[in-house]
Amino acid sequence: MAKEMVHQSDQSRYALLIDGELASVVDYRINENQISFHHTYTAPNRRGQGLAGEIVEFAVNDVEANSERRIVPMCWYVGVWFDEHPERAELLSR
Repeated sequence: MAKEMVHQSDQSRYALLIDGELASVVDYRINENQISFHHTYTAPNRRGQGLAGEIVEFAVNDVEANSERRIVPMCWYVGVWFDEHPERAELLSR
């Protein structure tokens, strides 16, 4: 099983691919100095494996490393992820 996480900026999303197939995504919108993660999806046959958490962490790490943007967790899953990772709260826009 080959996992690949990519930023697909042309589609405004971060994607986790398994063996070349889309397994999980987090979609975003950019508004000036903020990035809103507004939708997270995992393919039904891939749910329950922690993939959404992996792609959200990848996305958060990418935003932190490559921009000055603040994160707005519009998707409930991203909000829960930040609740479970309070050490990353400094990245949030409040």
